[in-house]
Amino acid sequence: MKSMTGYGKAAKDYMNKTLNVEIRTLNSKQADINIRIPNVYRCIEIEIQNLIKQKLERGKIDCFITISYQKGAASLDINEQLFRDYYTQLDNLMSSAGADKGFLTQFILSRDDVNQPQDDELPQEEKQALIDCVNQAIEGVNQYRLTEGQALKEAFIKHIDNIERFAAATEPFEKDRVPKIKEKLINRFKELNIEGVEQARLEQELIFYLEKLDITEERVRLKQHINYFRQSMQSQETIGKQLGFIAQEMGREINTLGSKSNEADMQKLVVQMKDELEKIKEQSANVL
Repeated sequence: MKSMTGYGKAAKDYMNKTLNVEIRTLNSKQADINIRIPNVYRCIEIEIQNLIKQKLERGKIDCFITISYQKGAASLDINEQLFRDYYTQLDNLMSSAGADKGFLTQFILSRDDVNQPQDDELPQEEKQALIDCVNQAIEGVNQYRLTEGQALKEAFIKHIDNIERFAAATEPFEKDRVPKIKEKLINRFKELNIEGVEQARLEQELIFYLEKLDITEERVRLKQHINYFRQSMQSQETIGKQLGFIAQEMGREINTLGSKSNEADMQKLVVQMKDELEKIKEQSANVL
């Protein structure tokens, strides 16, 4: 089991610079990928995006790619024409606005598109270096997700065990509950002193009504859902949505138990089961 929460980073040296990749993920129903990448690497952005989607599957995924130059390396290739264009336009704009131009040159030189030669194709070796770096960061995210997933699994086991325990605690009430309800109904009929009521028909209607209050089927189905939930947690596949669906079915059975109980102590157990189930639903939203 993996969580959708993850973090990974990697760095790789290439010639006179270091490529840095940082990936952070949170829960999301779909793959929501946001990549911040220097312009010099825009040519492989789609390839990187597809790689992330393939290996991380889904979640809100933020990927940050930066370049840091090694100390003492003359590493900048200035696009002179682009520098002049930026400088002319910004200089005119700041002059008309009366703005301070002290940081104008520094701002222009900080742009990635200025710090690369015009019409210069990215070397294949550099592309591969960046892809390798992204793969390393993805591996870090997956390891983080596995660790978080184990914590989620332990929490699920605790909550599902509690639901099973509360459900089992309703069983003793079942032996006395139906006879008490039957006795109460019969006494009520006697108090009303309704004439002309056939005893056989009354018994038939009572049986029909009491059968509706029987919770055996709900307890059996709830037990089946609990077992299925446990089995699903052992899967190595993407199971977040599946666990959510099972939790919904468990909720249906617990709600029906509550509507049929007619017993204060049983209602308390139902409330406790609902509380545990809500915790499962909240946490299952973060399972990959």
